Amino acid sequence: MRRPEASFDAIGTRWSIHVDGPLDVVTLARVRSRIAAYDAVWSRFREDSLVAQISREPGTYRLPAEAGPLLDLYATLARCTDGAVSPLVGRSLVRLGYGADYALRPAGDAQAAPVWDDVLERDGDTLVVREPVLLDVGAAGKGQLVDLVAAELRDCGIEQYVVDAGGDLVHRGEEPFRVALQEPGDPTRAIGVVELEAAALCGSAVDRRAWGDGLHHVVDARTGLPTRDVTATWVVAESAMLADGLATAHFFADPDRLEAAFDHTYVRIAADGGVRYSLGLPGELFS
Repeated sequence: MRRPEASFDAIGTRWSIHVDGPLDVVTLARVRSRIAAYDAVWSRFREDSLVAQISREPGTYRLPAEAGPLLDLYATLARCTDGAVSPLVGRSLVRLGYGADYALRPAGDAQAAPVWDDVLERDGDTLVVREPVLLDVGAAGKGQLVDLVAAELRDCGIEQYVVDAGGDLVHRGEEPFRVALQEPGDPTRAIGVVELEAAALCGSAVDRRAWGDGLHHVVDARTGLPTRDVTATWVVAESAMLADGLATAHFFADPDRLEAAFDHTYVRIAADGGVRYSLGLPGELFS
């Protein structure tokens, strides 16, 4: 595919959209509007978002249509990781210094996330908040937004594309899209490549958002502490939302358990340098 037809910054990351023809201004406007609408609901870094309101006030909230699939995925990932993956880690991240003010300084000891059933109840698109909680859907939300942007392209008649949001990407088209897997800690080296074909690829690494000694964004909800056992993961799946969520889950769960629950392939690098990956991975790893 050619160079990106559009590149821009949104939700704290760089977006690139590759298409098989010109990207008209109407389509690009729809894409930007979809991203802005998602951010207005789910961002924990702005005071006027729905997430910010939930963090301040108990009550009953009407959720947007995308909330159901997103929160259903989180519920399944929580079961597969024995509670390590949760959208309730927002205050845990703030406690570690990763808050709206980007202080990047811990504000005391680590804080475990609350248990969903203790503080929230969801019935379809209605969320009952019994006590204020700070949601953070970063483990799967950016992937979902990539899928939603891709849906906007299809609605505008574009059938071949790559949507890339800071390395979380989805591909549709006749020609595979070749993606290098960056070696953790060294952006000049790759540990392998994936041939992406009508699928999504998402990755996560502890060096992508890191600050201080051992502090990063991949947090175990059960303890409020950053994980130390795994340094990087990549997942290929049908949707970017699923690939994104599983890329986080592979930091905490046995890969066999996740493969039994979801159709996907993965690469996982342990802190000791060991690499584990699916035999069906559509690509290769370098020795």
